[in-house]
Amino acid sequence: MRRLYAFIRLGRPLFLVGGVILHLLGVAIAFYSGAPLNIAALLWGQIAITATQWMTHYCNDYFDLEADRVNQTPTNWSGGSRVLTQELLPARIALFTALMLACITIIATVVLSVVVQTGVLTLPLLLLALFLAWFYSAPPLRLHSSGFGELSTAVLVGGLTPLTGFYLQSGRLELLPFLAIVPVICLQFCMLLAVSFPDVLGDGTIGKRTLAVRLGSARAAQLYSFMLLMAYLSLPLLVIVGLPPLVALATALLSPLTLWLLWRVRRGDHSNPARWNQLAFVSIALLFSTALVEMLSFALLAGM
Repeated sequence: MRRLYAFIRLGRPLFLVGGVILHLLGVAIAFYSGAPLNIAALLWGQIAITATQWMTHYCNDYFDLEADRVNQTPTNWSGGSRVLTQELLPARIALFTALMLACITIIATVVLSVVVQTGVLTLPLLLLALFLAWFYSAPPLRLHSSGFGELSTAVLVGGLTPLTGFYLQSGRLELLPFLAIVPVICLQFCMLLAVSFPDVLGDGTIGKRTLAVRLGSARAAQLYSFMLLMAYLSLPLLVIVGLPPLVALATALLSPLTLWLLWRVRRGDHSNPARWNQLAFVSIALLFSTALVEMLSFALLAGM
């Protein structure tokens, strides 16, 4: 039972809820745009998305094991699951599980493409997501050390997931889902910075060159604040271009959380170990709350 619990901890299943919300955001936008609900595409799409996300959790712990071992400041949200560093399970189990989950993604992608027939972009969208997820930490690309890891993951999680949900339902891509994901991508980028602040010293020691390591905590905090503001300052323009006002209003209602985060970062929470957990938690909560209120707004507008 202890090994089973360690295996579950290694996969960090709590984070999988975010993939469900972001997928359903895309589904709700498609339904609002007039696409009928395709249950088969919904279920197989969620299998592919969840398997890819879950694969990333096991994959990251395996390939980041050396960096996690030297990390002396792990939090609830960063520094890995600590299962492998504490030697609760052999590292090869993480790699084997990641590979099995990648196979599940590929099987679900084939089913969507060939059986459900969701469209010609199904294969490239899901395989691109799998590629970015695997090589975020895996060699030879190790995107997290390239300076583009945060951007690629923000695009993958905050962008590709809702876009995939939209495409699997509608069989097309159009402007509206791209408008809806702008705030989500900005907040996903902020979340990634927030969880990287505690790892700056350990990552820098081992040569894991995340954006926070490259910029330093102070400049990374400035970028964090800028992206937080962009998530909300972009809303008027997005409405002008075509985002429904109700969606923008629902997103704006979460701005008090953003103001609190801006205030805490200005007070130095990004460099205060006692505040790292809270800063990361609220950043994560803001991201998924934004995706949730957007999804509910589109569902309401569509009369779901």
